[in-house]
Order: sequence, then structure tokens, then C-alpha cells
Amino acid sequence: MPKERLLIIEDEPSVAKQLKWSLEPTYDITVAAEPQKARELLGTGIFAVATLDLGLPPSPDTPQEGLKLLELLPVLAPYTKVIVITGHGEQDVAVQAVSLGALDFCAKPIDLKLLHIILGRAYHIQALESANKALQRHHDQESSLGGLIGVSSAMRSLFAVIRKVSANDFPILITGESGTGKEMAAHAIHALSPRSQNPLVIVNCGAIPENLLESELFGHEKGAFTGAVARKIGRFEQAHNGTVFLDEIGELPLSMQVKLLRCLQEGTIDRVGGDKTLYLNVRIVAATNKDLEAAVAQGKFREDLFFRLNVVQVKMPPLRERPEDVLVLAHHFLLKEARTLRLGRPSFSPAAIAALSAHDWPGNVRELLNCIRRALSVSRGQVITPGHLELEAAAMPERPAEKLMTLQEARDQAERHCVQQALLITGHNISQAAKLLATSRPTLHDLMKKHGIRG
Repeated sequence: MPKERLLIIEDEPSVAKQLKWSLEPTYDITVAAEPQKARELLGTGIFAVATLDLGLPPSPDTPQEGLKLLELLPVLAPYTKVIVITGHGEQDVAVQAVSLGALDFCAKPIDLKLLHIILGRAYHIQALESANKALQRHHDQESSLGGLIGVSSAMRSLFAVIRKVSANDFPILITGESGTGKEMAAHAIHALSPRSQNPLVIVNCGAIPENLLESELFGHEKGAFTGAVARKIGRFEQAHNGTVFLDEIGELPLSMQVKLLRCLQEGTIDRVGGDKTLYLNVRIVAATNKDLEAAVAQGKFREDLFFRLNVVQVKMPPLRERPEDVLVLAHHFLLKEARTLRLGRPSFSPAAIAALSAHDWPGNVRELLNCIRRALSVSRGQVITPGHLELEAAAMPERPAEKLMTLQEARDQAERHCVQQALLITGHNISQAAKLLATSRPTLHDLMKKHGIRG
């Protein structure tokens, strides 16, 4: 088996030589003698473990440069375990180094036998974390579809529906409140369909002026109207053999609804000013946050078009109806946005977790994402608090009397919520979650099975 890679950050040649001589039989050694080289090597992400002498040039007699390097560790190499090498009697500095992210420390003069033990422990911890990350990735794959994320029964049902409807060519109507992820559902449907290698063309029906809509959707010929200096290929023609996603279909004017109905019925379009009918092979996916049946009753939406579009309906559940997904989504957004901003691996405080769980999220997933982005923009540390989120760590809102739960329902809900919260906080580490809940591993497994929670 190949040796584990070990980075030794040490500016004293004699110490570096001693360490290399002692550790080379066990590890694949690379030495960095100055901070810039160390930063470059750590940034490669290939070193599971590194040793770090805090006294580095240009200030080898102080721990200043070594501590600076540790502060950069969450960005440079968030998964690398660092063992700090300190001078005799520098216990305060060692404690500071550990608070900045070092796993352990070893004092000079170096006890090589002790260092071997410390390194072995570091590699073991790193291997456990890697295995846990692999399990988490597997869990994430089962809890996501085309960018949609959720562990709730509502989302598992939604994933099953999307997988089924993607296989055929029937029109689909996606309904749901603003911010629930209707466009992401359309992307998932197209990606899973036989048309996935062909275009997905997105049209926001509410964002195009009415006088330009027909030209935008179906195109126009040169000279069709003032300003038509060349032929324009419309969105439907661009999507030939692919999918057209008509977002905010409820905003489509009645005059355009007639033309869209003909397109759906006959599979043809006419460019504005053209005299040739074009036959297209296009699947229609539409979305709305409006009640189209009410719009039909009010004469604002054609009944025949509604029935044509509503062959298969995909309903996006609001976030308040799947509270078990709030913390899963919040954790996902936190790590994803922090990666983009190179902010290391921030986490939520217990009060922030309570505030996230208690909030009603009227703006759904989009509101939650914006809340996390806002928190990262104002936070200066690695812990996100309710203040950063601009949420109060309030108690859960009272339920109306007509929706009062039974005591057993309340116990089950509280039990499920506690288990999910403990698993999220510990990164789905069963032993740690059981310890956090003051119960045993078998009992936790039984609770997870009881509430349908995947490990």
C-alpha cells in the first residue's frame, strides 16, 4: 500500500532532517521551510496531516507566522489535521494554536515516539471523517434530485413523482408558492427525460412585454414589423426536440393563450409575418404560483388551455409543511455559500438552530437561502447566531385550537425533531448523536426506524 502523505512545515534544517529520518519509513514526507511554500502545498489538498513549527520566517523567534498560517487553514485545507510543534514552556501558545484549529501539539525537544502516536491518531481521525463524508454524500444523493433537497415524506413523494413524469412527453403543470423551487423541478424533469441532451428553454411569461411576447415565443420574419431588420428564431423553435419551460404561465395574456393552445394541440407555430407553418417537437412544462382554476372561473385564463396544460400536475410543498427539511437545507446552503466565499466551514449556534426551526418561512426556500447569505455577509466568525440570521430564537408558534395535536402526536413530533437535530449537528454520527440525546445507539436506531429517518 502507498504511504500516507505528511507535510512537515519546519524552517530549521536540522529539525526537518531529524523528523524526515524518523518518519520517512512510515510516511511519504514533503518539507516546506517557509510560509508561502507551505500555503501552496496545503492548498493542493493532498495532505491529510501536517506538522507545523510556529516559528517561521520572517519572524522565526515568534509564533506569529505559524498562527497566521493556522488562521488560513479553514480556507486553504479545511480537512487537513495539523500537529503544532512548540518550544518548551510555550503552553499558552499551544492552547491558542488548538483554538485556531490545530488537532494537537508536541513540545520541543521532540519526543519522536510520542510524535508517532500523535500522528497515528491524527490519520485515524482524518480517515473516520473521510468515511463519514462519504456516507454523508451517499445520504445527500438520496435526499436530493436535480438540486431539490429534502428528507421529508413530502419531498420523497415529490422526487418519486418527478422521476415518473420525466419518462413521458405529456405536458406538466408545476404549482406552488413563490420560492418553493418550481424552476428547479423543471430542470430536474428535463434532466431525467429522454430529451435531456437537447435544449431546455426557459421563458418567464411575466417578464416579457405583451407586444413582444408572440415574437419572443414564436419568432418573426425580416420586415414583419418596424424594427424587424432580420429573421428572429423564437424560444419554441430554439427548443426543438427539447423542453420549453413557461414560468408564471398565469401571467400570459388571453390573446397569447389562444396561440399557445394551437401550438399544444397541433404541434405547430407560425413566425410573425411568416407564411410557412413550422412543425416542432417540443415538450411543454409550465409553472404558476396562482390558482389557475380560480382564474378560469374569473375569465382570466382559458379553460381549454388549462386542461391542456394540466395533464400532469406536480405540486411543490411549501417549506412550512416540511419542517424537518429546514435544518437540512440551512446546513446545505451554509456550507455551499461558505465554499463560494472561501469562508471555511462555519456552523450554527444552538440558538440559531432553534430560530431556524421556529420561523414560518413564508418566502419558502428562497427566503431561507437569502437568510443564510445575509448571515454570512455580516458574520465575522465561524459561528452563525440568530442575530446574524435576523431571526429571533423564539418558541414555536401556538397552533389554532382546531388543529390541536393529541399528546401522542406532540410527543412523536418532538421526538422526531430532536433526533433529526442531533443527527444534523453531529454530521449523522450515530454514536455522537446518541450521546447528545443521552441515549444508547440501539435506542437511537430504533427511533430513526420508527420515524423513517435515514442514517
